This record gives sequence, C-alpha cells and structure tokens, in this order.
Amino acid sequence: MGVCVPCRRAVIAAITALLLLPIEASEANWLTDAFKGSPKHSNASAHVAPSKRATSARRAALPKPHHVKVAALGPLGPSALKMVPSTCEPKKFRIVLDVGHTAESEGATSARNIPEFTFNLRLARQIEEKLKAEGFVETRLLVTEGKAKPSLFKRVAAANDLQANLFLSIHHDSVPNKLLEDWEFEGKKSHYSDRFSGYSVFVSRDNPDFKTSLSFAEMVAKEMKARGLQYALQYTLPIMGHYQHPLLDKEAGVYSYDQLVVLRKTRMPAVLLEAGSIINRDEELRMESPERRDIVSSAVVAATKDFCGPQEPFLGPP
Repeated sequence: MGVCVPCRRAVIAAITALLLLPIEASEANWLTDAFKGSPKHSNASAHVAPSKRATSARRAALPKPHHVKVAALGPLGPSALKMVPSTCEPKKFRIVLDVGHTAESEGATSARNIPEFTFNLRLARQIEEKLKAEGFVETRLLVTEGKAKPSLFKRVAAANDLQANLFLSIHHDSVPNKLLEDWEFEGKKSHYSDRFSGYSVFVSRDNPDFKTSLSFAEMVAKEMKARGLQYALQYTLPIMGHYQHPLLDKEAGVYSYDQLVVLRKTRMPAVLLEAGSIINRDEELRMESPERRDIVSSAVVAATKDFCGPQEPFLGPP
C-alpha cells in the first residue's frame, strides 16, 4: 500500500510544533536536571566559575522557587533561562558566630601576653551586636568550653543542632613557633614576629556546601579589603611548613584549609576569619583599638547583608 507523502509531512510538522512548545519547569525537572552540572572543585581555577547559590543549607531561608519556562529541544544556555534573584529574610536567617578557642585552651598568645580567646570574644560580641541591629535577630554567639580538640566537635554539634544557615568562626592570627623572636614586655618574657601582618579568610573544600562557603568568604574578604585592610601573604610561603595553604582568591585573600574540623564537618556553609595578627607588635595595638574592631565588624555585617541580598544564580556550568 502506498503512503501519502503530503500526509506524512503534515504529521511530522505537527509533532515538531508540539515539541517546540514551552513547558513549565515544574513539569520538566527531568530535562533541567539533565543539564545541571556538579563540577569538581579540586583546584583553585574551578572556583572562579559562577555557581548556583541556593543550596540546602540556605533553603529554609529562601523564598519558594518561581517557575521558569524552558525549551523542550535545543541547548540550555544562560540566555535560555530567566533566573529569578534569590534572597533570604534577615529576621529568619541564622548565623552562628563561633568564638575561636576556649577559656581553658586560649589559642595563640599575643606579643604582649594577651590570650587570643580574649580578642576573639570581644570582636565576636561586637559583630553579634551589629548584626542584630541590622535585623539579623537570629544571630547566635557560640562560646565553647573545654580543651582544644574536644571543643571543635562541640562547636560543630552546636551549629548543626541550631540548624544555622551560616557558620563564621572568629580568630586572630599568629605564626609558627620557629618564626617567633624573644622580647620582654612589662618585665615578662614574651615572643613576637613583626614579619607578617594582615587578615585572612579560610574555607574547606570538604564542606558539604563549599561553593556557598567560598562565596561568603570572598564577600567578607572583599569588604575587609575595601576598608583599607591587607590580607596576610605568608600562607603561600614554603617557610610556613604544614601551615601553608592554597590561595583560592589572590585578590581578596581567601585560602583553603581543608582539614579544619569546624569548616568541613558543619552541615552549613562555613568560614573562618583571622581578623589580624596579634603576634605582630604594631598590628596587635591596632587590633586592640575600638576603631579596628569597628572596621572588621562592619565588614562582616556588610558581607552578610550582601550574602542575604539578591543573587543571580546560574543553572549548571557556563
């Protein structure tokens, strides 16, 4: 039996037209998922690519997703999607401010024999106060007790139990013992190193939400830099030994510290801030001043507001 050629052409044209009709994203998850990438982040160059910001750690703080229309056929590029900016609600957004170290295990000792824990607690309290004044009323100050190593797991458990959207650990920097020099302050033996100074920001590539961690870390670092502060360069140097870390953002000063428990074991984006060096005699004096604490705390608050503001996510790799 012969086939009507015009009839066959008409059928093909009708099917093609149906396939090209737009469909709702809610009915096409199989299609969008097929084009979503989960690129590895095993090196610094991979971190530069924009990434989807709405992740499980922030999902509770984000509005319900909006439908977007996608084409049933053809490649999906940025121009094929209308991405709706994502935001969080400050009054519901919970950031945990972890005070580094404990009263029993005080961390580094400054050039003038002041424990790091004292610096950390003072700065974290000021950041907490400013965040709450800006509407982040769910901010939690986390002060942990006990010895150094057990306290790390206590911090992680507390942050996870609080179901935080973001974890920020506050610290002040020193240098390896081999780089210290001796001096006396007010009749007491002490140590110093004026060789290095500056802030630094750390993330772990083993954090379950590394990309969001890196994004917030860059925001903090850029706000610090915008206020005239310089980041510490020594972590790239071989002289640092096992304290040497890869520099992920050479413009702002973000490093990876993959092994750090509080960065890799928390179930939310996590960042550690070394606000400045207290083993450097000049910078220690600056870190003691209300002016410097105001600069650092303002930088963190500005970064948090930016983080919670509109974002333009990308669906998959470019």
